[in-house]
Amino acid sequence: MNIRKVLWPTCGLFFATTLLTGCFNESHEEEMKVTDSRIKIAHLQPPRSGLTPLSDDAFKLSRWSTAETLVALDSAGDPQPVLAINWQPINETTWRFELRPNVHFHDGTQLDAKVAVNALNTAAHASPKPRILDGVKLTVQADGDDAIFVSTEKPDPLLPQRLSSPQLAVLSLNAYKENGIVDPINTGSGPFILRHVNGTSSASLDRFDGYWGEKAKASGIDASFVSDGAARAAALRTGSADIIEAIPVSQAPLLDQTLVHEVPMPRTNTLYLNTQNGVMADPSMRAAVREAVNRQQLVDNVYEKRADIAQGLLGPALPWAATLRQPVSHPIAAAKPSGATITLATFSDRTELPEVAVYLAQQLTAAGFNVKQVVREYSQIESDALAGKFDAFILSRATVLDSGDPVAYMYSDFACEGSFNIAQLCRPEIDQALMKASETPAGDARRQAIMAAENLILASDAAIPMLHERVIQGESAQLKHALRDPRERTLVNSHTQIVPKDLNSPASQQ
Repeated sequence: MNIRKVLWPTCGLFFATTLLTGCFNESHEEEMKVTDSRIKIAHLQPPRSGLTPLSDDAFKLSRWSTAETLVALDSAGDPQPVLAINWQPINETTWRFELRPNVHFHDGTQLDAKVAVNALNTAAHASPKPRILDGVKLTVQADGDDAIFVSTEKPDPLLPQRLSSPQLAVLSLNAYKENGIVDPINTGSGPFILRHVNGTSSASLDRFDGYWGEKAKASGIDASFVSDGAARAAALRTGSADIIEAIPVSQAPLLDQTLVHEVPMPRTNTLYLNTQNGVMADPSMRAAVREAVNRQQLVDNVYEKRADIAQGLLGPALPWAATLRQPVSHPIAAAKPSGATITLATFSDRTELPEVAVYLAQQLTAAGFNVKQVVREYSQIESDALAGKFDAFILSRATVLDSGDPVAYMYSDFACEGSFNIAQLCRPEIDQALMKASETPAGDARRQAIMAAENLILASDAAIPMLHERVIQGESAQLKHALRDPRERTLVNSHTQIVPKDLNSPASQQ
């Protein structure tokens, strides 16, 4: 980890009575203290794939502002310029993106069409592909040195939003190694340079003075990966971290409430049921599970009312969903479990989920099931969940993480070819509904198509949405301008900084 020591200049008493140009004045000292302080972050989960942007690790790269995409999403979900400054459709399947001039990567190389084509084509041909490209065949070609053509096999009205996914970050040519390895160290273009990664323990970043945009106020970032929720909360109390991800709801009341910030987020705590194998392959048994789940008990007892009861897959972070949602028809009646044994699994990285599993096990036992519980770290349980080795799996799932639009999440989780189909669901009518939604231009018609697909998914009882989470983010009193992003894409940018206590006091600000 890179830890820089700053030696502050001092002026002796003798020199205090003289005017010496070699002595820093007070305002300069204050500026140095602000700009040279490093930001300490305690993250929830460690890197799972060596910080390759082609995996979920991409979201750490974007939260650190080290890797950048062609576009970014604003709070409304509309695309805004980043490495691309203009874009327009050329025909039904092709868009042209004009690249930002004078962008340098951390290794000193410069952004041009060749670099952008390489990055996007690498993602398009990766195995497995980034989930934002599930069901999408993407091809990219250069248009001279300063623009690219991005084409899809079928019309994609949300292509600019899709290219905002951190998994489609553009790194320098030097990042892309043999055997599909992508190394983000010293190869991004953001205001912070990723310098060092210490396995699943920590990472360090420095300010990039050659950044094309506004220079970062902080001199760097020191990130640690702390899966234990109580330890993350303690880091806020002791001041050993400036930003703390995902403070457990059980810890939040124990903290200084001025340092705790709740952010409504598009994240749903969902119970996925295995539709292909075991007890849950019987739709009447899935219906029995649906009727047994007591959502209010989970919200009150586990989340201490810092969550919202789920009415569907999409929650209050997407306010249009509730207004368009139609009643769900459940044609198959619930069966009596009669002691049927099921395995209920979840992961320990999110502190609340094991407790949710305990309550759910009690509810399902009361309904007549014999419940076995499995709880492991996410890195040790994901492959088994995707392989359908559990009857039921509790997942905290972001619903608009990638494109700012829920279709990508719904396709990934519930389409026959979805890459994250824990429920093993494959229904032609659901695939058709998702395809219709994906092909509909942004606007009311697309939202209606999305809700029609949600209705079919809920009718299958493959997924039982339980509650919508609110992220609880801790921020030290000295931290200024941290980002509170419902999509969990951004956390630190050029404006984020640490202001020492003596400079943060009211007297110092007069």
